[in-house]
Amino acid sequence: MTGKTIKEASEQYEPKSAKNITELDSVPVDSIIQEENGVDKDGNEFSYNYIEFNGDRFRVPDSVLATLKEILKKKPTLKNFSVSKSGEGRQTRYTVIPMD
Repeated sequence: MTGKTIKEASEQYEPKSAKNITELDSVPVDSIIQEENGVDKDGNEFSYNYIEFNGDRFRVPDSVLATLKEILKKKPTLKNFSVSKSGEGRQTRYTVIPMD
């Protein structure tokens, strides 16, 4: 029988959580977006949008979708974009950067 011990599994364990879209260098506009429900630290349920790359989930804030919508009105041929972030918590601001 092959496998790993509980100790080995626990040492390698990483909790599943969504990363942020700002961690990606480039995002294709035709990426499939999905919705997931979660529970915050206070036990309140919430839903969030995410895309998957290489088996990892990357959260897509609503403000990114709203900004991208406006960019696509002016540049409907856009293929890729990136997102930068400033601030923390409720003060977080996202900037959508068209790439091509």
